[in-house]
Amino acid sequence: MIQRITELPTASLIRRADATPHAAALIEGLRDIGYSLETAISDIIDNSITAKAQMVDVFTDASAQYPHIAIIDNGEGMTESELVAAMRPGSKNPLATRDEPDLGRFGLGLKSASFSQCRRLTVVSRKAGKTTAAVWDLDDVAERNEWTVQLPDEISNVPEIERLKSDGTLVVWEKMDRLSGGISQDVAKRAEVINQRIAETERHLRLVFHRFMESSKPLQVRLNGRLLKPLDPFAINHAATIRDPEEVVVLGNGAIAIQSFTLPHHKKMSTSDWDDLGGPEGHLKSQGFYLYRGKRLIIHGTWFGLCRQSELTKLSRVRIDIPNSMDASWKIDVKKSSAQLPPIVRDRLKKVIERIQHGSKRTYTKSGQKLVDQERLPLWHRVQADGQIRYQPNPEHPAFSDFAESLPEALRRGFYNCIELVGASLPIETLHADMAGSPEKIVPGRVDEDTLMQAVHSTLKLLKGAGKDVKEISALMKDVDPFRSSWEDTQRMIATIVAKEEML
Repeated sequence: MIQRITELPTASLIRRADATPHAAALIEGLRDIGYSLETAISDIIDNSITAKAQMVDVFTDASAQYPHIAIIDNGEGMTESELVAAMRPGSKNPLATRDEPDLGRFGLGLKSASFSQCRRLTVVSRKAGKTTAAVWDLDDVAERNEWTVQLPDEISNVPEIERLKSDGTLVVWEKMDRLSGGISQDVAKRAEVINQRIAETERHLRLVFHRFMESSKPLQVRLNGRLLKPLDPFAINHAATIRDPEEVVVLGNGAIAIQSFTLPHHKKMSTSDWDDLGGPEGHLKSQGFYLYRGKRLIIHGTWFGLCRQSELTKLSRVRIDIPNSMDASWKIDVKKSSAQLPPIVRDRLKKVIERIQHGSKRTYTKSGQKLVDQERLPLWHRVQADGQIRYQPNPEHPAFSDFAESLPEALRRGFYNCIELVGASLPIETLHADMAGSPEKIVPGRVDEDTLMQAVHSTLKLLKGAGKDVKEISALMKDVDPFRSSWEDTQRMIATIVAKEEML
């Protein structure tokens, strides 16, 4: 029997061909990774943090004939060789081990983030008093089709160059064809578009880097000279925030820290703080997991498919900290703005998610309990039966029963029919839509003096007849509407009625 043995060819027998990508084609492709203005600026600030900067300034000049954006830091700076390496697309292996403070991954951020917003990137860096500069100009690359970066000796015409300190780095974006929204002729309109985008970026920076801004040696980020305040999405310093113990999950490539928080009810916060915390999309969209990589926020406002966003859980926020050694398992993208939950972590979070959500449910359930407490004379009854929940006016409320007694017998049934009709016509769909959007904006309707006086008089009469004193009655009335929302007027009316009764 003859056995045929097939061997793989040796390396020396393999033919090879040059497949170096065309510079003009690939560098244009780097523009379309998917950066927004806020994620692009954040990526530049990541480099500043890695360079141990304590101050980052973002300057914009949108009204000039040739607008620009500049990001300046006071970090360690770079030598010429270090700068050329930093300007090289793919300057680092994403699989290589990085130091803990290193917020980079692919070595693409500086270039791809910048190209997504502009066609000319200039970087000037100063280290130990020596200044060096490098420029990527996409029009120059398109013309020459070469992977060559410009190294200018004359930098006096670089925008904002006078702001660079003895050590640090200046990143300048020019030829901002995409950021200007395609508007090139109308300078005023173009400036309006750019300034609007910059304003939207402010909140993103306050949120993404809030833990660096809050550290013992805080990072200062300024936008056009104005210091940005950190935006803590967990309201840790608020007295009413509920903080659960931190759980540490040790895996083969590092440790994950998980900690859940329940935000205070909106009635315990100022309107400005509540709105700032919820952001433009509101608290319903802000609930869920907040994933941090090296204390830098990567993704937020998602449950990673483990549960649905709901009104009752909108106060639940969970902080997850991962080291940069887990980038591959979490599939952190180039922009550092998306991630995927690893299966082993998904299983762990499934086990704790009910506990994570319970605090938010408890906060709103406690607030709503007074609506169904019979001792507090509710105007509405909450009726739960056959798997359904209904809200019906309480016909035994003093305001209703006292007025019904004053009516002729023939009219009482019609009066109670009207009350029942009001309950059956409750605008459920509209209420649900409003509660899902901005429940803090829903307030009780106001009643006039005569209506309130009638309700106060009827309630006092009924409760005093039940043997309760004025102090007890006041305590009960203070917790229900319409008395609660007009408490000063209610107190005055109680005092007036009691005084008149004592004179009789």
